[in-house]
Amino acid sequence: MGNLSKYIIIISHLPILITSSYAMLTFKKQEKTLKIFSCFLFLSYLIQFASLIFWFNRMNNMPLLHAYVGLGFLLLAVFYKHVLNGFISGRLIYGVAALFLVLTVANSVFVQSVYTFNSYALTLESVILIIFSLTTYILLLDKTVKEQRKSLVSSINWINSGIFTYYVSNLLIFYFSEYFSRYFSREFNRYTWVMHSFFSVVMYTFFFIGLWKRPRN
Repeated sequence: MGNLSKYIIIISHLPILITSSYAMLTFKKQEKTLKIFSCFLFLSYLIQFASLIFWFNRMNNMPLLHAYVGLGFLLLAVFYKHVLNGFISGRLIYGVAALFLVLTVANSVFVQSVYTFNSYALTLESVILIIFSLTTYILLLDKTVKEQRKSLVSSINWINSGIFTYYVSNLLIFYFSEYFSRYFSREFNRYTWVMHSFFSVVMYTFFFIGLWKRPRN
C-alpha cells in the first residue's frame, strides 16, 4: 500500500494541473467573479506543485501549506463576496477574512510551527467555507436571484458544490490529524490522506465543470 498510496497522491495532482491550465486559457473570456476564482486556482497550482517538488526532495513543505491556507482563504472570501453580493454585506465577509488571517498567522507563529501541520487553521477555514457554501445554496434557491444571475448560476453551483464537498469531507481529517499521527499506524494515516486526495480530485473535477459551464457571451 505504501507505493500505491504515493502514486495515488501524485496522480491526484493532475486535476489541479488540468483545471488551472483551462482557467488560464479561458481567463480573458471569464466574468469577473470567475476571474477571481481562477486566481485561487493559479495559487493552488503554484503551491501544490511546489509542495510536490519539496516532497520528492524530502524537504519539509509545511511552510507552503501555512501560506496557502491564508492566501487561498483570502481569494475564496473575495470570490464569495461577489457571489453573495446584495445578500451578505461585503464588509462582513472582509471582516471575517481579516480576522481569519490574524488568527492563522498567530497560530503559525505561536501555536503550530510553520514546519508542522496547521490543523487548527485548516479546521477553522473548513468551518467558515462550509458556512459560505451553505449560504450560497440558500441564496441560489431564490427565484429572483436565479433570474438576475442566470448566466452564472450553473458555474457557481458546480464550484460551490466542489468547495462544500471537499471541506465537509475533510473537516474531521483536519481536526483529528494530529491525533491520527500520534496514535494510529502509518498505514492508517496513508489511507486517510488517500481519501483526502480522492475528495481533492472530486473538488477540482467540479471546478473544471463550473468553468466549462461559464457564460459564453
